[in-house]
Amino acid sequence: MEVTKFKEKAKTYHSKMVDMRRHLHRHPELSYQEYETTEYIIEQLEELDIAVDRPLETGCVGIIEGGKSSQKVVALRADIDALPISEEGDHKRDFLSKNAGIAHCCGHDAHTANLLGAAHILSDLRDEIEGTVLLVFQPGEEKLPGGGRILCETGYLQQKGVDVIYGLHSYPGLEPGQIAVKEGPLMARPDEFKVEIVGKGGHAASPHEAVDPIVMASQVVSQLQTIVSRDVNPTEPAVVTVGKISGGSAHNIIPEKVELLGTVRTFAQETADMIKTRIEAIVKGVTEASGGEYTFDFDYGYPAVTNTDWATNNLVQVAQNILGEEQVHLLDDPIMAGEDFAFYQQEFPGAFFFLGSGSKKTQSTYSWHHPKYNIDEECFLTGAALMASVVFEPLPKS
Repeated sequence: MEVTKFKEKAKTYHSKMVDMRRHLHRHPELSYQEYETTEYIIEQLEELDIAVDRPLETGCVGIIEGGKSSQKVVALRADIDALPISEEGDHKRDFLSKNAGIAHCCGHDAHTANLLGAAHILSDLRDEIEGTVLLVFQPGEEKLPGGGRILCETGYLQQKGVDVIYGLHSYPGLEPGQIAVKEGPLMARPDEFKVEIVGKGGHAASPHEAVDPIVMASQVVSQLQTIVSRDVNPTEPAVVTVGKISGGSAHNIIPEKVELLGTVRTFAQETADMIKTRIEAIVKGVTEASGGEYTFDFDYGYPAVTNTDWATNNLVQVAQNILGEEQVHLLDDPIMAGEDFAFYQQEFPGAFFFLGSGSKKTQSTYSWHHPKYNIDEECFLTGAALMASVVFEPLPKS
Protein backbone atom coordinates (compact mmCIF):
# COMPACT_ATOMS: atom_id res chain seq x y z
CA MET A 1 0.00 0.00 0.00
CA GLU A 2 1.26 3.50 -0.82
CA VAL A 3 2.85 5.10 2.25
CA THR A 4 1.48 8.48 1.18
CA LYS A 5 -1.99 7.17 2.01
CA PHE A 6 -1.10 6.79 5.69
CA LYS A 7 0.53 10.21 5.82
CA GLU A 8 -2.46 11.89 4.22
CA LYS A 9 -4.90 10.09 6.49
CA ALA A 10 -2.92 11.19 9.55
CA LYS A 11 -3.10 14.78 8.33
CA THR A 12 -6.85 14.44 7.82
CA TYR A 13 -7.39 13.32 11.41
CA HIS A 14 -4.70 15.43 13.07
CA SER A 15 -7.06 18.05 14.49
CA LYS A 16 -9.31 15.27 15.77
CA MET A 17 -6.39 13.67 17.59
CA VAL A 18 -5.44 17.02 19.12
CA ASP A 19 -8.99 17.51 20.38
CA MET A 20 -9.12 14.01 21.84
CA ARG A 21 -5.74 14.38 23.48
CA ARG A 22 -6.69 17.68 25.10
CA HIS A 23 -9.96 16.26 26.39
CA LEU A 24 -8.10 13.35 27.96
CA HIS A 25 -5.47 15.70 29.34
CA ARG A 26 -8.10 17.79 31.11
CA HIS A 27 -9.66 14.71 32.71
CA PRO A 28 -6.85 12.40 33.90
CA GLU A 29 -7.53 9.36 36.06
CA LEU A 30 -5.19 7.23 38.15
CA SER A 31 -4.26 3.62 37.46
CA TYR A 32 -7.21 1.21 37.59
CA GLN A 33 -9.58 4.14 38.14
CA GLU A 34 -9.90 5.15 34.46
CA TYR A 35 -13.70 4.85 34.28
CA GLU A 36 -14.50 8.12 32.49
CA THR A 37 -11.50 7.66 30.24
CA THR A 38 -12.74 4.22 29.25
CA GLU A 39 -16.24 5.49 28.48
CA TYR A 40 -14.78 8.27 26.33
CA ILE A 41 -12.67 5.79 24.35
CA ILE A 42 -15.65 3.51 23.83
CA GLU A 43 -17.72 6.44 22.53
CA GLN A 44 -15.02 7.28 20.01
CA LEU A 45 -14.76 3.67 18.82
CA GLU A 46 -18.49 3.14 18.55
CA GLU A 47 -18.77 6.24 16.38
CA LEU A 48 -16.54 4.37 13.94
CA ASP A 49 -18.65 1.20 14.18
CA ILE A 50 -15.77 -0.59 15.87
CA ALA A 51 -16.86 -3.39 18.19
CA VAL A 52 -15.62 -3.16 21.78
CA ASP A 53 -14.78 -5.78 24.42
CA ARG A 54 -14.07 -5.04 28.08
CA PRO A 55 -11.94 -7.88 29.48
CA LEU A 56 -11.01 -5.71 32.50
CA GLU A 57 -12.98 -3.31 34.67
CA THR A 58 -11.27 -0.32 33.06
CA GLY A 59 -9.74 -0.06 29.63
CA CYS A 60 -11.14 -1.79 26.57
CA VAL A 61 -10.27 -3.49 23.29
CA GLY A 62 -11.56 -2.29 19.94
CA ILE A 63 -11.97 -4.97 17.28
CA ILE A 64 -11.67 -4.23 13.56
CA GLU A 65 -12.50 -7.13 11.27
CA GLY A 66 -10.73 -6.64 7.97
CA GLY A 67 -12.36 -7.04 4.59
CA LYS A 68 -9.86 -9.68 3.47
CA SER A 69 -10.27 -13.12 4.98
CA SER A 70 -7.26 -14.19 7.01
CA GLN A 71 -6.32 -15.66 10.40
CA LYS A 72 -3.84 -12.83 10.95
CA VAL A 73 -4.33 -10.88 14.19
CA VAL A 74 -2.35 -7.70 14.89
CA ALA A 75 -2.67 -5.89 18.24
CA LEU A 76 -1.88 -2.20 18.78
CA ARG A 77 -1.55 -1.00 22.36
CA ALA A 78 -1.93 2.33 24.18
CA ASP A 79 -1.89 2.92 27.96
CA ILE A 80 -4.56 5.21 29.41
CA ASP A 81 -3.71 6.01 33.05
CA ALA A 82 -2.28 9.20 34.55
CA LEU A 83 0.15 9.98 37.36
CA PRO A 84 -0.43 11.17 40.95
CA ILE A 85 1.30 14.49 40.27
CA SER A 86 0.30 18.17 40.25
CA GLU A 87 0.74 19.63 36.80
CA GLU A 88 2.54 22.89 36.10
CA GLY A 89 2.94 25.00 32.97
CA ASP A 90 1.31 28.02 31.37
CA HIS A 91 1.93 26.44 27.95
CA LYS A 92 -1.07 24.17 28.60
CA ARG A 93 -3.34 26.74 30.24
CA ASP A 94 -6.33 25.91 28.05
CA PHE A 95 -6.15 22.19 28.74
CA LEU A 96 -4.40 21.77 32.09
CA SER A 97 -5.61 18.95 34.30
CA LYS A 98 -8.87 19.69 36.08
CA ASN A 99 -8.33 16.88 38.59
CA ALA A 100 -6.22 18.07 41.53
CA GLY A 101 -3.06 16.07 42.08
CA ILE A 102 -3.53 13.96 38.94
CA ALA A 103 -1.99 14.67 35.54
CA HIS A 104 -0.93 13.10 32.26
CA CYS A 105 2.74 13.94 32.76
CA CYS A 106 3.98 10.83 30.99
CA GLY A 107 2.13 11.12 27.68
CA HIS A 108 -0.51 8.42 28.04
CA ASP A 109 -3.17 10.87 26.90
CA ALA A 110 -1.17 11.23 23.69
CA HIS A 111 -0.75 7.46 23.32
CA THR A 112 -4.51 7.03 23.62
CA ALA A 113 -5.37 9.85 21.19
CA ASN A 114 -2.77 8.54 18.77
CA LEU A 115 -4.28 5.05 18.77
CA LEU A 116 -7.74 6.52 18.34
CA GLY A 117 -6.34 8.38 15.33
CA ALA A 118 -4.96 5.13 13.98
CA ALA A 119 -8.44 3.67 14.53
CA HIS A 120 -9.88 6.32 12.20
CA ILE A 121 -7.29 5.51 9.55
CA LEU A 122 -7.85 1.76 9.83
CA SER A 123 -11.61 2.21 9.80
CA ASP A 124 -11.29 4.02 6.47
CA LEU A 125 -9.08 1.20 5.15
CA ARG A 126 -11.08 -1.65 6.68
CA ASP A 127 -11.77 -3.34 3.34
CA GLU A 128 -8.03 -3.60 2.65
CA ILE A 129 -7.09 -5.16 6.01
CA GLU A 130 -6.24 -8.85 6.16
CA GLY A 131 -7.55 -10.53 9.29
CA THR A 132 -8.26 -8.70 12.54
CA VAL A 133 -6.85 -5.67 14.31
CA LEU A 134 -7.15 -5.35 18.10
CA LEU A 135 -6.89 -1.85 19.55
CA VAL A 136 -5.77 -2.40 23.15
CA PHE A 137 -6.47 0.52 25.48
CA GLN A 138 -4.77 -0.71 28.63
CA PRO A 139 -5.21 0.56 32.20
CA GLY A 140 -2.65 0.74 34.97
CA GLU A 141 0.73 0.98 33.26
CA GLU A 142 2.06 3.26 36.00
CA LYS A 143 1.30 1.00 38.95
CA LEU A 144 2.26 -2.55 39.86
CA PRO A 145 1.35 -5.24 39.03
CA GLY A 146 0.77 -3.52 35.65
CA GLY A 147 -2.34 -3.54 33.52
CA GLY A 148 -0.48 -5.41 30.79
CA ARG A 149 0.15 -8.28 33.17
CA ILE A 150 -3.45 -8.32 34.37
CA LEU A 151 -4.80 -8.34 30.81
CA CYS A 152 -2.45 -11.15 29.76
CA GLU A 153 -3.50 -13.19 32.80
CA THR A 154 -7.13 -13.12 31.64
CA GLY A 155 -6.14 -15.07 28.53
CA TYR A 156 -8.22 -12.71 26.38
CA LEU A 157 -5.48 -11.86 23.87
CA GLN A 158 -4.33 -15.47 23.73
CA GLN A 159 -7.86 -16.56 22.87
CA LYS A 160 -7.95 -13.95 20.12
CA GLY A 161 -4.85 -15.55 18.60
CA VAL A 162 -2.62 -12.46 18.53
CA ASP A 163 0.29 -12.89 16.11
CA VAL A 164 2.16 -9.67 16.93
CA ILE A 165 1.71 -6.57 19.07
CA TYR A 166 3.08 -3.05 18.63
CA GLY A 167 3.27 -0.15 21.08
CA LEU A 168 4.94 3.24 21.48
CA HIS A 169 5.91 5.85 24.04
CA SER A 170 6.21 9.58 23.49
CA TYR A 171 9.83 10.70 23.75
CA PRO A 172 10.86 14.29 24.50
CA GLY A 173 14.44 13.66 23.38
CA LEU A 174 13.43 13.54 19.71
CA GLU A 175 11.42 15.95 17.61
CA PRO A 176 8.13 15.04 15.90
CA GLY A 177 8.75 13.16 12.67
CA GLN A 178 11.42 10.97 14.29
CA ILE A 179 11.37 7.65 16.10
CA ALA A 180 13.91 5.52 17.98
CA VAL A 181 13.94 1.75 18.29
CA LYS A 182 16.26 -1.24 18.62
CA GLU A 183 16.08 -4.98 18.29
CA GLY A 184 16.37 -7.04 21.47
CA PRO A 185 16.52 -5.45 24.95
CA LEU A 186 15.09 -1.91 24.86
CA MET A 187 13.95 -1.10 28.41
CA ALA A 188 14.94 -2.51 31.79
CA ARG A 189 12.95 -4.41 34.40
CA PRO A 190 12.03 -2.00 37.24
CA ASP A 191 11.98 -3.79 40.61
CA GLU A 192 11.37 -2.01 43.93
CA PHE A 193 12.57 -2.51 47.48
CA LYS A 194 11.66 -1.21 50.92
CA VAL A 195 13.90 -1.39 53.98
CA GLU A 196 12.94 -0.44 57.53
CA ILE A 197 15.90 -0.06 59.87
CA VAL A 198 14.94 -0.24 63.53
CA GLY A 199 17.17 1.05 66.29
CA LYS A 200 16.58 2.51 69.73
CA GLY A 201 15.45 6.10 70.05
CA GLY A 202 16.96 8.56 72.47
CA HIS A 203 18.30 12.05 73.07
CA ALA A 204 20.69 13.40 70.49
CA ALA A 205 23.06 14.44 73.28
CA SER A 206 23.30 10.85 74.55
CA PRO A 207 23.94 8.73 71.46
CA HIS A 208 25.64 6.04 73.58
CA GLU A 209 22.28 5.24 75.14
CA ALA A 210 20.56 4.83 71.76
CA VAL A 211 20.97 2.72 68.62
CA ASP A 212 20.94 5.25 65.81
CA PRO A 213 19.02 4.10 62.71
CA ILE A 214 20.12 7.18 60.76
CA VAL A 215 23.76 6.17 61.02
CA MET A 216 22.85 2.62 60.01
CA ALA A 217 20.80 3.89 57.07
CA SER A 218 23.73 6.03 55.92
CA GLN A 219 26.02 3.02 55.97
CA VAL A 220 23.49 0.94 54.06
CA VAL A 221 23.07 3.55 51.33
CA SER A 222 26.82 3.82 50.88
CA GLN A 223 27.35 0.07 50.74
CA LEU A 224 24.50 -0.47 48.30
CA GLN A 225 26.52 1.46 45.74
CA THR A 226 29.13 -1.31 45.76
CA ILE A 227 26.70 -3.90 44.42
CA VAL A 228 26.79 -2.69 40.82
CA SER A 229 30.50 -1.86 40.91
CA ARG A 230 31.61 -5.10 42.58
CA ASP A 231 28.94 -7.80 42.17
CA VAL A 232 27.53 -7.20 38.68
CA ASN A 233 29.45 -8.10 35.53
CA PRO A 234 30.81 -4.76 34.21
CA THR A 235 29.42 -5.53 30.75
CA GLU A 236 25.87 -5.89 32.08
CA PRO A 237 23.67 -2.82 32.68
CA ALA A 238 22.34 -2.49 36.24
CA VAL A 239 21.22 0.27 38.61
CA VAL A 240 20.57 0.35 42.36
CA THR A 241 19.08 3.65 43.53
CA VAL A 242 17.69 4.71 46.89
CA GLY A 243 14.99 7.23 46.07
CA LYS A 244 13.64 8.03 49.50
CA ILE A 245 14.93 8.15 53.09
CA SER A 246 12.48 9.03 55.83
CA GLY A 247 12.97 9.12 59.56
CA GLY A 248 13.33 11.45 62.50
CA SER A 249 11.27 14.35 63.73
CA ALA A 250 13.61 16.94 65.28
CA HIS A 251 17.23 18.10 65.41
CA ASN A 252 17.77 16.80 68.95
CA ILE A 253 16.05 13.40 68.80
CA ILE A 254 17.52 10.09 67.67
CA PRO A 255 14.56 8.30 66.04
CA GLU A 256 13.61 4.71 66.51
CA LYS A 257 13.40 3.79 62.84
CA VAL A 258 14.27 4.92 59.31
CA GLU A 259 12.67 3.79 56.05
CA LEU A 260 14.46 3.45 52.72
CA LEU A 261 12.69 3.08 49.37
CA GLY A 262 14.57 2.25 46.20
CA THR A 263 14.59 0.70 42.76
CA VAL A 264 16.68 -1.91 40.98
CA ARG A 265 17.00 -1.86 37.18
CA THR A 266 18.33 -4.90 35.33
CA PHE A 267 17.67 -6.95 32.20
CA ALA A 268 17.97 -10.49 33.58
CA GLN A 269 15.98 -12.24 36.30
CA GLU A 270 19.16 -13.84 37.61
CA THR A 271 20.80 -10.44 38.07
CA ALA A 272 17.73 -9.09 39.85
CA ASP A 273 17.75 -12.11 42.18
CA MET A 274 21.42 -11.63 42.97
CA ILE A 275 20.98 -7.92 43.72
CA LYS A 276 18.02 -8.68 45.96
CA THR A 277 20.17 -11.13 47.95
CA ARG A 278 23.03 -8.65 48.21
CA ILE A 279 20.79 -5.79 49.39
CA GLU A 280 19.42 -7.85 52.24
CA ALA A 281 22.88 -9.14 53.14
CA ILE A 282 24.18 -5.57 53.43
CA VAL A 283 21.19 -4.44 55.50
CA LYS A 284 21.50 -7.46 57.77
CA GLY A 285 25.24 -6.98 58.26
CA VAL A 286 24.98 -3.29 59.10
CA THR A 287 22.06 -3.67 61.52
CA GLU A 288 23.51 -6.69 63.30
CA ALA A 289 26.86 -4.97 63.74
CA SER A 290 25.16 -1.93 65.26
CA GLY A 291 22.64 -3.73 67.43
CA GLY A 292 19.63 -2.87 65.32
CA GLU A 293 16.97 -4.80 63.44
CA TYR A 294 15.40 -4.57 60.00
CA THR A 295 12.58 -5.59 57.70
CA PHE A 296 13.10 -6.03 53.96
CA ASP A 297 10.59 -6.25 51.11
CA PHE A 298 11.44 -6.69 47.44
CA ASP A 299 8.75 -6.39 44.76
CA TYR A 300 9.51 -7.78 41.34
CA GLY A 301 8.16 -5.34 38.77
CA TYR A 302 7.84 -5.58 35.02
CA PRO A 303 10.09 -7.79 32.90
CA ALA A 304 12.50 -6.16 30.46
CA VAL A 305 11.05 -4.86 27.18
CA THR A 306 12.70 -7.04 24.55
CA ASN A 307 11.80 -6.44 20.91
CA THR A 308 11.31 -9.31 18.49
CA ASP A 309 13.69 -9.01 15.55
CA TRP A 310 11.20 -9.51 12.71
CA ALA A 311 8.55 -7.27 14.28
CA THR A 312 11.18 -4.56 14.78
CA ASN A 313 12.32 -4.95 11.18
CA ASN A 314 8.71 -4.52 10.01
CA LEU A 315 8.42 -1.34 12.04
CA VAL A 316 11.74 0.03 10.81
CA GLN A 317 10.87 -0.68 7.19
CA VAL A 318 7.53 1.15 7.28
CA ALA A 319 9.02 3.99 9.33
CA GLN A 320 11.82 4.51 6.84
CA ASN A 321 9.34 4.50 3.99
CA ILE A 322 7.03 7.00 5.68
CA LEU A 323 9.55 9.22 7.49
CA GLY A 324 12.83 8.71 5.64
CA GLU A 325 15.82 6.70 6.79
CA GLU A 326 17.50 9.65 8.52
CA GLN A 327 14.47 10.08 10.79
CA VAL A 328 14.60 6.51 12.12
CA HIS A 329 17.17 6.20 14.91
CA LEU A 330 18.46 2.70 15.60
CA LEU A 331 19.62 2.72 19.22
CA ASP A 332 22.87 1.04 20.24
CA ASP A 333 22.03 0.79 23.92
CA PRO A 334 18.86 0.16 25.91
CA ILE A 335 17.51 2.58 28.52
CA MET A 336 16.98 1.78 32.19
CA ALA A 337 13.35 2.94 32.43
CA GLY A 338 10.69 0.22 32.53
CA GLU A 339 7.38 -0.47 30.76
CA ASP A 340 4.72 -3.11 31.28
CA PHE A 341 4.50 -3.64 27.51
CA ALA A 342 7.04 -6.32 28.42
CA PHE A 343 4.25 -8.61 29.65
CA TYR A 344 2.77 -8.77 26.15
CA GLN A 345 6.17 -9.67 24.74
CA GLN A 346 6.36 -12.65 27.07
CA GLU A 347 3.25 -13.97 25.30
CA PHE A 348 3.57 -12.68 21.74
CA PRO A 349 6.16 -11.34 19.30
CA GLY A 350 6.20 -7.56 19.49
CA ALA A 351 8.00 -4.27 19.01
CA PHE A 352 7.96 -1.13 21.13
CA PHE A 353 9.37 2.20 19.95
CA PHE A 354 9.87 5.79 21.02
CA LEU A 355 7.91 8.47 19.20
CA GLY A 356 9.60 11.87 18.93
CA SER A 357 7.39 14.39 20.76
CA GLY A 358 9.71 17.11 22.04
CA SER A 359 10.27 20.63 20.77
CA LYS A 360 11.27 23.93 22.29
CA LYS A 361 8.48 25.82 20.54
CA THR A 362 5.87 23.89 22.52
CA GLN A 363 7.97 23.62 25.71
CA SER A 364 7.80 19.86 25.43
CA THR A 365 11.37 18.81 26.18
CA TYR A 366 10.80 18.08 29.87
CA SER A 367 11.44 14.46 30.84
CA TRP A 368 8.82 11.87 31.68
CA HIS A 369 7.09 12.43 35.06
CA HIS A 370 8.14 16.09 35.24
CA PRO A 371 5.21 18.33 36.33
CA LYS A 372 5.67 20.38 33.13
CA TYR A 373 5.75 17.37 30.82
CA ASN A 374 4.06 18.12 27.52
CA ILE A 375 4.12 16.87 23.93
CA ASP A 376 4.34 18.57 20.58
CA GLU A 377 1.07 17.44 19.02
CA GLU A 378 2.70 17.29 15.58
CA CYS A 379 3.89 13.85 16.73
CA PHE A 380 0.44 12.46 15.85
CA LEU A 381 1.26 12.86 12.16
CA THR A 382 3.98 10.27 12.66
CA GLY A 383 2.54 8.07 15.39
CA ALA A 384 -0.89 7.41 13.91
CA ALA A 385 0.51 6.76 10.44
CA LEU A 386 3.03 4.23 11.78
CA MET A 387 0.60 2.40 14.04
CA ALA A 388 -1.84 2.03 11.17
CA SER A 389 0.76 1.04 8.60
CA VAL A 390 2.33 -1.85 10.58
CA VAL A 391 -1.03 -3.60 10.40
CA PHE A 392 -0.39 -4.23 6.70
CA GLU A 393 3.09 -5.71 7.15
CA PRO A 394 3.34 -9.47 6.53
CA LEU A 395 3.94 -12.02 9.24
CA PRO A 396 7.06 -14.20 8.89
CA LYS A 397 6.61 -17.38 6.94
CA SER A 398 6.23 -20.50 9.06
